[in-house]
Amino acid sequence: MTKLSVNINKIATLRNSRGGDVPNVVQFAKDVQRFGAEGVTIHPRPDERHIRYQDAHDLKPVVYTEYNIEGNPIPKFIDLVLATKPTQVTLVPDSIDAITSNAGWDTIKNKDFLVEVIKEFKNNGIRTSIFVDPVLKQIEGAKETGTDRIELYTEAFAHQYSLGNKDAVIPYVDCAKLADSLDLGVNAGHDLSLDNIEFFKQSIPNLLEVSIGHALITESLYLGVENVINMYKNKLK
Repeated sequence: MTKLSVNINKIATLRNSRGGDVPNVVQFAKDVQRFGAEGVTIHPRPDERHIRYQDAHDLKPVVYTEYNIEGNPIPKFIDLVLATKPTQVTLVPDSIDAITSNAGWDTIKNKDFLVEVIKEFKNNGIRTSIFVDPVLKQIEGAKETGTDRIELYTEAFAHQYSLGNKDAVIPYVDCAKLADSLDLGVNAGHDLSLDNIEFFKQSIPNLLEVSIGHALITESLYLGVENVINMYKNKLK
């Protein structure tokens, strides 16, 4: 079964909009795990417009499933990850002013940088994953960085699937097969939802983990958090 990691950034966004501590991100992390999620994901950005760096420390004692911290490995982010030692760090090349992640790494151009960063994390016992577009040469490049896993950037699939183009999954299938042959674990995330997750899961071989935030939180407004988590889990079986 593919693991479901819930990205709780949107809960922090809602909290920050009023300047207080409601909803409480720590309590929400406890709840999603209690409801059946196999992981909690956060993506702190330098401006702390949603998840704050302190949140990463506060969440560490309560995340007893997989703790995944995503972000661009600038020095401040690297220090945070080394201090909190999550289960997994997912490296994302987003710019400081990005609204959300919008591209994967060029693993060939950035090979030397990624090798250095990944080595540091792995030396500290942290599993590494890097965010990549579904391009075969980028998967091959990822292998050369020493990463444990890749995370397939699924926005293009989600958009095309919503238009009825199921063939949009083919590049992802090809990349997942190549990654498996290279002994790279496969994660996926971005714009996956209740509408497309079952088809994606059934199509992708050896899919280890999906990270879902925006869709899951918005779906929960209508259907309830516990119900939505179990709907995802059923579709991921």
